[in-house]
Amino acid sequence: MANKTIRVATDVGGTFTDLVCFETDHATGQSRIITAKSDTTPPNFDEGVLNVLEKGGVDAASVDFLAHGTTVVINALTERKGVKVGLITTEGFRDTLEIARGNRPDFFNLHYAKPKPFVPRYLRREIPGRFSYKGEELKPLDLSGLAAIVADFQAEGVEAVAICFLHSYANVAHEQAAVAELRRLWPGVSAVSSHQITREWREYERSNTAVLSAYVQPTAERYLSRLLSGLRQRGLICPSGNRAMRSTIADRAPRRIASASPIRELLSPWFLLGHPGSHMLDARASFHGL
Repeated sequence: MANKTIRVATDVGGTFTDLVCFETDHATGQSRIITAKSDTTPPNFDEGVLNVLEKGGVDAASVDFLAHGTTVVINALTERKGVKVGLITTEGFRDTLEIARGNRPDFFNLHYAKPKPFVPRYLRREIPGRFSYKGEELKPLDLSGLAAIVADFQAEGVEAVAICFLHSYANVAHEQAAVAELRRLWPGVSAVSSHQITREWREYERSNTAVLSAYVQPTAERYLSRLLSGLRQRGLICPSGNRAMRSTIADRAPRRIASASPIRELLSPWFLLGHPGSHMLDARASFHGL
C-alpha cells in the first residue's frame, strides 16, 4: 500500500495550464498542496498538461486521482473550428435545425439574424420511417437510400455524421439500426445518434445537441487520445471509473466536456472522498445546445 495519497487537478486555459496537487501522508495524516503553472501549448494542448505535471514535480505513476478541465471542446464550438458534419433525420424534418424556435434573443431588433446552423441544408438528408411520441412504429425504417447518402457525404468531405429521428427518445430502434448500417457502409466514420446524447423530447434541441456533439467529436477524440497516451507513457493507468466520467464516454459524448471546469471537479464528492487506484479524466459538466 502506498504511503500517501496524491490527487491532482489540471486545467487548460487560454494562456496558462494550471495544476493543483493535494497530497496526504497516511502515517502522519499531514497534507500539503502543490501548485504549478506552465504555458498552454496550442494546438497540442495535451503537451501543456504533461509539462505542468513535470513542472510541479508530480510523479504521474504515483497519482491516485486526476481531474482535468479543458476548454478545447467549447473553443472548437465558439470558434466554429470543428469538422464538417452531415445530418440524417426523419423524412420531412430536414429543416428543423434551421427553423429552430420562434423566439428571438433580441425581440425588438428588426435586423436580427439567426446564427447559421452547424450543418448547411445540402448536408441534411432524410430517411423514411416514423415513430409516434409513444414509441409506436407508424412507418417502417427504410435504409435503402443510405448508401447514396454516404457516397454524397464522402464526396463532400464530411468527417462526422449526426443521426436524429423523430421521437427517438421514446424508441431508439430506428436510430440504432441507422447507426449500425452507417458504420457498415462507412467503417471508421465518426457517428453520433441523438439517443446516445439525450433522450429528451423537442426535436430542435435534440437535433442541435447531436449535431454539436458530432461537430467536435473528432477533436475531442484526438485530444483525449494524445493526452491519455502521454499519461500512460509516464506510468499513469486510466481504467474505467464509476461516478467520474470515463475518457471513452468523453470520446463518444464530447458535448459533456464542453463546459468542463476544474473547480467543479475539485469540489466533487468523488474527488474529496478519493478512490485509491482510480486514475481518470473527470469532466461531467454538460450543456443542451447553443
